[in-house]
Amino acid sequence: MPSFDTRVPAVLVRLDPNPFHHGTLGAARSLGRAGITVHAVVESLSSPVVRSRYVRGAHPPPAQPSPAELVRLLLRLAERIPECASRPALLVPLDDITALCLAECRPELAGRYLLPDQSPEQLSRVADKAHLAETCRALGLPHPRTELPAGADEAAAMAWSLGLPVIAKWSRPWLLPPGGGLRSTTIVGSLAEVRALYARTPQAGSRLLLQELLPAGRDLDWFFHGYVDSAGGCSTGATGRKERSWPDGAGLTAVGRWTANPVLDGTARTLLAALGYRGVCDLDFRFDRGTGTYHLLDFNPRPGAQFRLFADRHGLDVIRAMHLDLTGRRVPAHLPAYGRRFVVENYAALSYVSSPRRRYAQEPRPGGGTGSGAGGGRRTAGEAAWFAADDPGPALAMLRAWLAHALRKGLLRLRRLLRPAGRPRWRPAVTPQPPPSARTPSTDRMSPR
Repeated sequence: MPSFDTRVPAVLVRLDPNPFHHGTLGAARSLGRAGITVHAVVESLSSPVVRSRYVRGAHPPPAQPSPAELVRLLLRLAERIPECASRPALLVPLDDITALCLAECRPELAGRYLLPDQSPEQLSRVADKAHLAETCRALGLPHPRTELPAGADEAAAMAWSLGLPVIAKWSRPWLLPPGGGLRSTTIVGSLAEVRALYARTPQAGSRLLLQELLPAGRDLDWFFHGYVDSAGGCSTGATGRKERSWPDGAGLTAVGRWTANPVLDGTARTLLAALGYRGVCDLDFRFDRGTGTYHLLDFNPRPGAQFRLFADRHGLDVIRAMHLDLTGRRVPAHLPAYGRRFVVENYAALSYVSSPRRRYAQEPRPGGGTGSGAGGGRRTAGEAAWFAADDPGPALAMLRAWLAHALRKGLLRLRRLLRPAGRPRWRPAVTPQPPPSARTPSTDRMSPR
């Protein structure tokens, strides 16, 4: 077990209002179990993560998620945390918008908080999907063919050229309004869907990208998680593959396994070195059988929600590596635990219900073989995203919130099914008013004085 400076507290920050973000809970448990005091800025004081025994204090985010408002909140918070009186705290961003905001206001936070050496321009180069496509082209890194339409007609033409179905992405998904029904990534199968989605660009707040859909299949979706320290080393880095995702084929990891993949590992580390990147990262890849290459799909400049998959035999993961490095401690070598699994209970359940049997036949794993050296034969203990014997509160809170969420969605769908076809929704009747010139005292009796 590495030696941590437990005098340095940590503040987890997530501006994304998603209450089911299991990565926040993973970060709280990882640091808390190491004896580090943890505070969390999360969407609500009723969030499941707040129920964790390892969260010392929970704090609501600013009403407007801007860098200036975030700076004011964090400086006030530093005054209230006793441990911050004599030393700075570690700041851990857990979503893209938070990582970008913290990189922008890093100078104002210096002295009170510890952050990796990152600039907003550097993070935007990889977090913005449009900029990522340009970055891959400049570096010669395989990336799905991507188009940026400037109109609905052009979007339809580009989708036809790419070949339906296509992947539709918003270049800055962190700007999507909550509850608006827009997803960061969608598989669209018709030109009408493409046009309809493009029409919602003003609501989305960023550009729509159309991307070639690489064929899905068993063992084709992979990811790399790592931490690049202050000297540019990446001793804590590993590759894993998605066994199940939600939604299927274009969603987050529901079940993942730590699997050695030297080709992918080398590709990811070469990219990080070329970018001069520092800090935690989460990279998503898909293997293309036709070309025999791994295509970079996403680059997230913060911890991936399933980062606890890569907790090694001594408990070292990317969050702990970040704390060690920024407090001046040595980051030990990562000890692989190939075969370790990570299961996100709520999304795994949805995946098994929708697809109880795998759609794809067994096939050799790309770039890794099938033996234990590739992580394919030996199984080791795993970890659940929500349930933990030493910290059961968040799982119970998540289950209650998840059931309430499912019930609300079910009732809404039932109302839609029961509404007679063609019957318009009820709206209150509005009595037409005469123009001002035609009004008399009797018709204007209720007008404001």
